Amino acid sequence: MSKKTTRQRAAEDKREGKSPSTRAGAFVREEIDHVRAGKHGARSAMQVIAIGLSKARRAGVALPPPKRATAAARKQAVQDAEVARTHDKPSRTRSRASRRALDSEGSAAASPMALSRHARAVARRKAAASQRPVAKKAKAASSRRPAAKKTNG
Repeated sequence: MSKKTTRQRAAEDKREGKSPSTRAGAFVREEIDHVRAGKHGARSAMQVIAIGLSKARRAGVALPPPKRATAAARKQAVQDAEVARTHDKPSRTRSRASRRALDSEGSAAASPMALSRHARAVARRKAAASQRPVAKKAKAASSRRPAAKKTNG
């Protein structure tokens, strides 16, 4: 369950007309803080983000299911959104099992370096057409040979 302040921040963002992904950011931030504080661990930065997005869906943020994900992940996203509509109480057994699994993981997944590495990997995967001209130029410069970088700078 997410904190009351996080849910309030998401509700305020909704009133201000912000996008669902922006509203979900509050939940992702909360999850990053949980892992950093040692409340539980995570295997990767992607898992930390996924947990935060799941909590956002369960709290009623209208996030679409992920496009490039496994069928199981998309199905889980739909189920999370359904929980928000039906207000089902979470399963105690399942909650305990997932917490126990996360407790065995470390907190390095939420480190600034791990999150930065994940953000860069995602940016590299994005199509060049969807990037701003400055980003395209930076990407092209980073792919050049070191000698070419020095001369064209």
